[in-house]
Amino acid sequence: MSGRRIFRGGEFLIHDAEPADVFTPEDFSKEHRMVLKAAADFVKKELEGNAELIEEKIESNARNWLEIAGELGLNATDIPEAFGGEGMDKISACLVSEAMGAGYSFAVCHTCQTGIGSLPIFLFGTEAQKKKYLPKLATGEYVGAYCLTESGAGSDAMNAATTATLSADGSHYLLNGEKIFITNGAWADVLTVFAKVDGEHFTGFIVEKGFEGFSVGAEEKKLGIKGSSTVPVIMKDCKVPKENVLFEIGQGHKIAFNVLNIGRYKLGATAVGAAKAALARTVPYANERQQFGRKISSFGMIRKKFAQMAIDTYMAESVTYRLAAAIEDKMATLDPAQKSQGAEIARAIEEYSVECAIVKVFCSEALDHVVDDMVQIFGGNGYIAEYPAARAYRDSRINRIFEGTNEINRLVVAGNILKYAMKGRLPLMEAVAEAVGAAGVRAVGQDFSDGPLACQADALSRCKELFLLTVDTVAKKLLGTLSEDQEILELLADMIIQIYTMESGLLRAKKVLAQKGEEKAALHLAAIKVYMADAVPKTAGFAKEVFTFAEAGDELTALAARADRLAAAPMENTVALRRTIADKVIKARRYPYS
Repeated sequence: MSGRRIFRGGEFLIHDAEPADVFTPEDFSKEHRMVLKAAADFVKKELEGNAELIEEKIESNARNWLEIAGELGLNATDIPEAFGGEGMDKISACLVSEAMGAGYSFAVCHTCQTGIGSLPIFLFGTEAQKKKYLPKLATGEYVGAYCLTESGAGSDAMNAATTATLSADGSHYLLNGEKIFITNGAWADVLTVFAKVDGEHFTGFIVEKGFEGFSVGAEEKKLGIKGSSTVPVIMKDCKVPKENVLFEIGQGHKIAFNVLNIGRYKLGATAVGAAKAALARTVPYANERQQFGRKISSFGMIRKKFAQMAIDTYMAESVTYRLAAAIEDKMATLDPAQKSQGAEIARAIEEYSVECAIVKVFCSEALDHVVDDMVQIFGGNGYIAEYPAARAYRDSRINRIFEGTNEINRLVVAGNILKYAMKGRLPLMEAVAEAVGAAGVRAVGQDFSDGPLACQADALSRCKELFLLTVDTVAKKLLGTLSEDQEILELLADMIIQIYTMESGLLRAKKVLAQKGEEKAALHLAAIKVYMADAVPKTAGFAKEVFTFAEAGDELTALAARADRLAAAPMENTVALRRTIADKVIKARRYPYS
């Protein structure tokens, strides 16, 4: 056991964690760093410099790279050793995903292989199914894919029209339907396909490409991730043996949604890797490009962009590894029998469905901010395909759609928190009642002399209180119409995302501060101070939007004043702090927190 306190999913909103309760990148073990190095070395040797070759989308090349990755153990991070895998902890698995994030659009092929392409079988397959498929997926001999989306069932996955009908002799099912946007689809040997048995019971099936009645359509011409295969998959009376039913008839939703939880936090790690790669590919250019007789990296507004790119990456890294370790800690509470059952593992991960959605949303949007600044720093060359910025920009955009759109994930964040409260799983309403009683009397402007991050810790506490007051307003005024008021759910979700992100970065910085002292922790302090200087008033703004929608007159005035009071905090010299970070970025020529 790690010794860290195990929080329930969503509990961060009502209980404060201590630095010792969270895992940070500074806590990576020797083994973790070895895993990261092995994966990064693979990317450097096999993929770096091959961006154009990857985008030629040649199946033999993709298979070759998957097989090399398999030899290094990089395809089987989550698969147990008994089935040819590595059985890595969740932190190590994220490190592999992070390293692959620098591997252009091959990263999409690989993350599909290690995630949705194999995890359904690992988590929900029978012993025979695992023995048959997992070892070959681990080596890269088999390519995996996942078939959920249809033309009429994207975010609304349960509206699938693909059907499965048991044959007269009971030996096999006949699948009929078409799935679209299937990553690895043209190359896949084994696919998890979802269909409704008798048009009603949503169920998973393991389909092999050689099955009668199975075919794939033409490759899609995509905006980005051009090196990954994306095709429709067509089934016309596709014969699937009865023994290839995955898990249980009518329980396909458990497979789909739990595998997506894993995909979401791993996407966060991949985005972190892509963001670090963007910085590493941008700084050298800015150090060489000259305008007005100076390197553009010496100009203040360019330096500000470098600082923000680093801060966004720092926060994304903080939430990703905090969550990975929390899941690992939760897994450690399972007994040996439970650890051998994929459904139990999935249930443990489901505990953090809110946090998985948070990581997916925050990291995908942070990466978009990073690559947008990358294009801007490259200037006109950023718009030219032969430079790295254009590819990074195009490839990044899909992440806000993958693994459930960010809109759907925001509904998961807010919706699940409210469900937890209504079911008594999270004592949110009790915390709301306490906040309502205390909000009017809380003092502002206390002495912050007890540490360099004391005012940030206080500001975070105020943001949590403000969120609880916002929930109170929603519960009193909007609960009956909330399912239709998606804008309000989005605002609640954005508050939750900001709180989790601020807390993760703050706890990381405080941990480094306690271990290394203020001077050596200066870069970490700068990151969280700048981030929170922006995030605290932004969080208050979300609350005010809810108050303005729900209230009017004196009550609205009082709530807005309360929000302003709770968002009050001492000002930081963010210009100087960003300059400190930019200096480190430019000197290191990369992300400076590694």
